[in-house]
Amino acid sequence: MKILIDARVLAKGVNSGIEEYTRNITAEILKIDKVNSYDLFYNGFKKQPLDIARGGIIDTHVPNKIFDAASRFLNWPKIDRLAKADVIFSPHFNILAVDKAPRVITFHDLSFAHHPYFFSRRQRFWHWLQDARRQAEQAAKIIAVSEFTKSDLVNLWNIPPEKIEVIYSGISEDLTVASPAICHPLISNRYFLYLGTIEPRKNLIAIIRAFNLLKTRRDFKESKLIIAGRRGWLYDKILREAANSPFNKEIIFWGPVDASQKRELYRQASVFVFPSFFEGFGFPPLEAQACGCPVVASDRTSLPEILGKSAILVNPWKIDQLADAIIAAAGASGEKLRVAGRENIKRFSWEQAARQTIKVLNNHGPR
Repeated sequence: MKILIDARVLAKGVNSGIEEYTRNITAEILKIDKVNSYDLFYNGFKKQPLDIARGGIIDTHVPNKIFDAASRFLNWPKIDRLAKADVIFSPHFNILAVDKAPRVITFHDLSFAHHPYFFSRRQRFWHWLQDARRQAEQAAKIIAVSEFTKSDLVNLWNIPPEKIEVIYSGISEDLTVASPAICHPLISNRYFLYLGTIEPRKNLIAIIRAFNLLKTRRDFKESKLIIAGRRGWLYDKILREAANSPFNKEIIFWGPVDASQKRELYRQASVFVFPSFFEGFGFPPLEAQACGCPVVASDRTSLPEILGKSAILVNPWKIDQLADAIIAAAGASGEKLRVAGRENIKRFSWEQAARQTIKVLNNHGPR
């Protein structure tokens, strides 16, 4: 059977959750499946080199904006004819026109449908162009990365529950495999960490305000806050909040991180703080747990499902509750959270996710 994987989300070389999923699930599928043949749809005018093993590459050399518009309004070109594919696997809902081949689409979350104001005008236009609801309705099968996302698809868009398979994502082995002890601290002071895209949905303003409360306590006088990750969209208010903090010199915007920096930032942090308003899965808190860092996170959307009792979960609107949780995680509850976190991450494996995904793809192949 010939399977086409739509890998276009990797073209920009960004490393957020959907790209992380696409890169890892694709690499693991190609490593495991020795029966089916695979091509990658890696289209675009400008794109980063692919860093995963692969079969053939399908590239129309047409800019993706034009390709998306043609797929949406002309229902052309038919990608399964172009690639001679039996099944299409889309790790994200990038729009495609399909003739007869069944299409399996992964949905990570519906935050754009619930909270459009979290996104820039450009992104809202992209979401409109993709027509994600119609894609969900037309898909042969949907993979949801959590039970929460499945229930959201059912309740918000009336997608039949039997059409949706829940397959949890995995955690990078670079984080879960033990490495030599740290010799060179990244910074000399104790610090609290946020790592992820800098955008409104992640609720960084609450983190900064909770940090302001902590800094008024004598035992946190020397602590710092590190905010690591790339700037996403609508981040100006976050930067202003940090600049207006009386402790702005103790707030460090680290910028984008590579794999080794990410690992050490997690491992040396006192607490990882993630009071996000909306998550379909939530890679960062699991990554922090894999590195032995206590986690404080939001009690909303998928995070209670993914973290359970292995983290302190708080109302993301309650700044004082967030500050109290950080105090607890940095102190008496810290070791208990580290142990619980290491146990929790055993539930998440890219190999397991890939095998389940291959099974779904095989179920929709030619009879």
